[in-house]
Parts: sequence; structure tokens; C-alpha cells
Amino acid sequence: MRVLIADDHDLLRDTLVLFLESEGGMVAETVADLPAAIAAIRRGPAYDLVLLDLAMPGMNGLEGLEQILALDGGQRVALISGTGTPELAERALALGAAGYVPKTLAAKSLVNAVRFMAMGEQYAPLDFLRGAAEDPAHPLRERLTRREAEVLEGLVEGKSNKEIARDLEVTEPTVKLHVKTLYRKIGAHNRTQAAMIARDAGLF
Repeated sequence: MRVLIADDHDLLRDTLVLFLESEGGMVAETVADLPAAIAAIRRGPAYDLVLLDLAMPGMNGLEGLEQILALDGGQRVALISGTGTPELAERALALGAAGYVPKTLAAKSLVNAVRFMAMGEQYAPLDFLRGAAEDPAHPLRERLTRREAEVLEGLVEGKSNKEIARDLEVTEPTVKLHVKTLYRKIGAHNRTQAAMIARDAGLF
């Protein structure tokens, strides 16, 4: 899995490379501005994911995102930012970004987010998008990402991984990853138990 990290902060770039490459199976390259990112993408081969810092030189807000998305090769592109708003994240996702990653995200969560986005998922932390003004979510749902909750709903409905993958327009291996993660988060050991926990909690 090849990832391009475009960010003008040396420490952040080095830290991200360390996190990602320590997971195994990931190779991360870095650049410091938008023109260098465009040049790296044009050189090829295609990256599985491009992480763009919203505030780095050349970005000019979401214009930089649109430039990268318009390049040949259909790159999957995600924004990473320490200053963005939920509204900006929603706009980026609507433009076709693979995700929006706050720089406050924990290291393990960041690695998981990169892996999911590279596999075709769209990612943004629910609590970030929801904002502080909204009412608290269901306690069980609070533990899950939006996609994990959707997969769990499929389990409650008795669907197979293949059926859930088709409904959510993702791959079956992606569904299996979500199933494994949500089992751990809600304390389930199998599909039946996960469905029972969700039903007993009144989640669906």
C-alpha cells in the first residue's frame, strides 16, 4: 500500500511515516507543498491514498483538493487538518474526498483511517462532523464509526458479509474488517451475539 503525505511540517510528516510504516505493508512518501504533490502523482505509479494538508503552501483551501482529484489516474485523496471545521469537512467529502482526518486523531485511529480510505472507504470522525452542539448519540453507537454502525445494522437484519458489502458498495474484505472491529468495541464474539447486543440496547 503506497501513501503520499503532503504536509509542510517536517515533524508531522516524519511522525506519520513512522506510524504508517510500523504497521507493515505500507510505504509512505512525503512532499511539502501542492506542486510537489502533483509532480509526485504524475511520476507514478498511482498511490493508494494521498493525504493533503489543508493549510500547506499551494492549497488555497479546497482548490488544491479539486486539482488533485482532477489529475489522471483517479487518485484517492483525503484532507488532513488541524484547523478545519465540520462544514469544510462536509464540503470536501461532497467534492469526492476519500476522507477528512483531524490532526488530533490518535495514532492508531489514524493508521486505521488510512487503511480504510485506501481500501475504498470514505472516512471522517463522527464526533467531529456532528459538532459539540448536537445531542449525545446512543451510548452503543458512540463506540462505532458510521460505517461500523451500518455493518452492525446489516448483522441485525441477518445479512451475509457479501450482502452487506453490496448494500454499502464496499468490498467484502472491508466488511470483514469492520465486523472484526465492531465485535471488539461492543464485546461480541460472533454475528448472533453482536445482533443480540444491538437489539437489546435498542440501537436498531
